Amino acid sequence: MSYVGPEPDGFDPDGWDGGGGAPRRRFGGRPVLVAFAALVPTALAAWLVWQVVSGPGESEPPKVMPAPGQSSPVSPSQDETGEKDGKASASPARSKSEEDSASPSESKSKASKDPARPAGGSGPLRGKIVVIDPGHNPGNFQHTTEINRSVNVGNGSKECDTTGTSTNAGYTEARFTLDVAKRMRTVLERQGATVQLTQNGNRAWGPCVDERAEIGNTAKADAVVSVHADGSGEGNRGFHVILPASVRAGAADTTPIVKPSRDLGERIAGRYVKATGQAPSNYVGGGTGLDTRSDLGGLNLSKVPKVFIECGNMRDSQDVERLTSGAWRQKAAQGISEGIMSFLGG
Repeated sequence: MSYVGPEPDGFDPDGWDGGGGAPRRRFGGRPVLVAFAALVPTALAAWLVWQVVSGPGESEPPKVMPAPGQSSPVSPSQDETGEKDGKASASPARSKSEEDSASPSESKSKASKDPARPAGGSGPLRGKIVVIDPGHNPGNFQHTTEINRSVNVGNGSKECDTTGTSTNAGYTEARFTLDVAKRMRTVLERQGATVQLTQNGNRAWGPCVDERAEIGNTAKADAVVSVHADGSGEGNRGFHVILPASVRAGAADTTPIVKPSRDLGERIAGRYVKATGQAPSNYVGGGTGLDTRSDLGGLNLSKVPKVFIECGNMRDSQDVERLTSGAWRQKAAQGISEGIMSFLGG
């Protein structure tokens, strides 16, 4: 997400919380008993042997099922959309259910939400609800008319959504954010949290920024994090966390969430540095890694603690090496998740 924003609030980096083989086939038909008496014993013996070997009938080979509670781990070097180390495949594999649900005619209410998954196990975050908002959507490029319509964000109007940015080699922000969001979901669910994504790559475009905020509000989330990557110029590198400004206009009233959102943002910033080694932005936030904005609908319309994180700059060669690495994206997901866990007392 590329932008020119307002001047940031100051923040002391030292205050960050964190620091340091084939199925057997049965031959059809029964052997014909030869009428000649001399051949009867031989034919009968052969028939009996054949019955024992062939068995009562043909069946499918057994299916290997995972043990109860067992799941396939996500490889740090390969994400869940068919990419390996940030190199986008020509046509990412999609399941039949995803194809069916990605029709342009899908309704807003039917296709906007990734249902919250029940908390698994008794972890420290059991009972906590986290909403992760993967910025943009891989399909937005093909639905510019839909995403360009204006929506009210309280103190003004904004586009429903945007395409997001990409690396010079074509690895899109939307694919990056969805991968990091899925990795975060895995980390947080292992801690017992109930996790919901605002979109799971299973809709054609969007959702709009106002709907993204509403998903978190409806879930009564304890924390919401919107994942992004910036599109600034070469030489501009590093991450920054965007905090909600105090906004009271129209449907927007961020007054109750400004303080807890700052707490959430500071904790994420500290843990992110520790997990990824990524420095705070050298072009936004004055070296604090924090920026406060009043023009983002996803923040303005939120009724629950929420922040955005720009994980790095997709147009800077040094940041790109990190953003396109599956192993590094795992570190990013871990760092953001640990910040959330710290905020929720996990």
